[in-house]
Amino acid sequence: MDQHLIDRAMALRQALAQAGGLAAIDRFLNANRNIPRADRELLLDWADDAVRGVFEVRRADAAPTVLNLVDDLEYRVYGLAQSPSRNSFIIGMLLPLADDDSAWLASGTESFHREGEARQLARLAVEMATREPELVFRNPEKVKQGWEHMRRDREEFLAFFGTDELVLPTAAAEGRLNDYYRQRRDVALAARGRHRAVSETGETTFVMPDGFFEFRTVGVIYDPTDGFVVVPEYGMLRAMFANPALAADREHASVLRAYLREDSIPPLPLQRLAAAFPRTVDAVFQRVLGSKNFIWIQNGPGLLRKRKPGHYAREPFPGVAVLSDRVVELARATARAG
Repeated sequence: MDQHLIDRAMALRQALAQAGGLAAIDRFLNANRNIPRADRELLLDWADDAVRGVFEVRRADAAPTVLNLVDDLEYRVYGLAQSPSRNSFIIGMLLPLADDDSAWLASGTESFHREGEARQLARLAVEMATREPELVFRNPEKVKQGWEHMRRDREEFLAFFGTDELVLPTAAAEGRLNDYYRQRRDVALAARGRHRAVSETGETTFVMPDGFFEFRTVGVIYDPTDGFVVVPEYGMLRAMFANPALAADREHASVLRAYLREDSIPPLPLQRLAAAFPRTVDAVFQRVLGSKNFIWIQNGPGLLRKRKPGHYAREPFPGVAVLSDRVVELARATARAG
């Protein structure tokens, strides 16, 4: 690795830290318009391709090689504040130095941890994979594994419930879904998805999203592409599409408005309802939106893209993230040792 590039990158890192860190890159570039083109491109790479994780040191030398327990990829790291020992751990962020991912710069905010902390750090990596599966999907092999696991999981869901779409009383939803997970406890440890918690023994439980217990019903859709989706008051919404006269009721109409407004709700439930109720979908949207000219086939896709641009801007990823063999090994081995 060119030492001049490393020194330049470290100087940029320090200047950026003084300006507010990665979150301030745009402001930093606007304030330094005469910055060399190569430095500008490097900073933009940092904004787009920084890697966060829990890193196990595999080889300790001048530029340590580390394994990210979150995405199961190895990185060669320059610019660490201290020299780590083999099998120790680093929590932090890495910044790209080379287009081929062969070299990375420590962001300067790392924390260093002993080998004896492996259990806690493995659990932290699992929590990151569960909360932010996009961190796992930096690894193309994990994307492939995720799609395959989700396909099998969905088949089991269909076999158990007889459908891929449920409307359940909110108070009963956790128990009903946990009946399913108890049946599948022996195969659940390796994969993490939103709305799930997996113990070190492999037992999986459904976790109701925050705030959902205030609603009367919950909808659960296991879609081949969108994966396992949980939405509130799906029963009320389905009732309105089945009987469009309910669109005149303020409470029913407010549910549809919330589905259009909330970023946390994907387009999928509304697409499903439109497909299930083609004869009434136009009347429902016309009444709720106050537009007599609204036609779902013509206007529906554009409405969803306008209201939920983030869902269309990103590439679809599987709904579950498959953990690395190493993080499972660390969690199991240290748990047994404890």
